Order: sequence, then C-alpha cells, then structure tokens
Amino acid sequence: MRYIVDIDGTICTQTASDYPNAQPLYDRIAKINALYDEGHTIVYWTARGAASGKDWADLTCSQLSEWGCKYHEFRMGKPQYDVWVDDKAQWLF
Repeated sequence: MRYIVDIDGTICTQTASDYPNAQPLYDRIAKINALYDEGHTIVYWTARGAASGKDWADLTCSQLSEWGCKYHEFRMGKPQYDVWVDDKAQWLF
C-alpha cells in the first residue's frame, strides 16, 4: 500500500508555523516506520510554506532525518484545507 502522511500535527507537534521548534511524536513515527519495514510505500507530504511562500524543504528534510523517519518520498506543496474528504482516507492513530 501507498501511505501519504502529513507532518505537522501528525508525526510532530503542531507549531503554528514555528517549524524549527516542532517536537517529534516518536510513537507515531514508530507506527509509520513499521509500515515502511513491512514493505509499504511512505510519502511525507506537507503544506509547510504553502501560505507564506517560504521554502521549508531543507529544514523539513533535516527534521525527518533527525527524528529517524523512514520514507520513500518527501513532497512539498500539499494544498491547505480544513477537511479532506476521500473514499480512501483512513485514520491511522
């Protein structure tokens, strides 16, 4: 299976755009890493910078590495939304 995983509020604390101070949620990262280890495809996709236009890619990649996140792909440019309605959406936590 292919998993699309948000970052802020999902695998780290929600920081109201204070991304450098985001704190990892290691129990959640462990669940995502277990899916990776089982052979699933993990794609981290974030909206960081979508509203401000600031490029947070380097910081975000560094955080994923520092936090021990296993993944196949990292994407920026996730659209901003309040509710994502999708027939495939499931809550992992």
